[in-house]
Amino acid sequence: TGEKPYSCHLCEKSFKQSNDLSRHIRTHTGEKPYSCKLCDKSFQQNGSLTRHLKTHSDKKVHSCHVCEKSFKQSNELTNHLKIHPGEKPYSCHLCDKSFRQNQNLTIHLRIHTGEKPYSCHLCDKSFRKNYSLTCHLRTHTDEKPYSCELCDKSFRSKPNLIRHQRSHTGEKPFPCKFCDKCFQLSHNLKCHLRTHTGEKPYPCHLCENSALTCHLSIHTGHKPYSCDLCGATFRCTIKN
Repeated sequence: TGEKPYSCHLCEKSFKQSNDLSRHIRTHTGEKPYSCKLCDKSFQQNGSLTRHLKTHSDKKVHSCHVCEKSFKQSNELTNHLKIHPGEKPYSCHLCDKSFRQNQNLTIHLRIHTGEKPYSCHLCDKSFRKNYSLTCHLRTHTDEKPYSCELCDKSFRSKPNLIRHQRSHTGEKPFPCKFCDKCFQLSHNLKCHLRTHTGEKPYPCHLCENSALTCHLSIHTGHKPYSCDLCGATFRCTIKN
């Protein structure tokens, strides 16, 4: 009939069955009632526990026909097969992007729709991905579970740790397709590419100039950079 009589009191979602509502509420409370007897992991759903228990088995019966890797679960093999070059079967109908996994397409579509289904119960922020909410919650608890082995710094997310580790290793995994420069961060590569394309995406709201940060100081008179030798101040700094 389409009727959804079971409503969540923490958000606007409704469900046809009470057990669906119970599972959903755990996404708000963080409750994980299904515990593994072989390790200390717990799960919100019984199906997740069932899949996890297979990780304790050494049998890998699902083999990739393209390479030599084998997997314990069929869905792991399905996801793995999509990493082989060229295969991105899930396409966005709103832009030209394609994805190897359907869940990545689902997350991407939220960029177009503006949907942010994962809400913080400690503030008014919402997020497109559950992982983003998990990382955000650590800003409230100050938890930093990812520690650098080469120094004493810790981070709230694994990607932040990986980016930091490049400052030790010198790795620059983002090469420019127009010249021989490489960068530690994808954002720095994106900014660099504009020196080749001439793109200026940040126009000034007071005039037509697009070199925004430095340019705005012309209007404000702000000169944040001072010379250590004479005390003269300047609007911009130049990096060699």
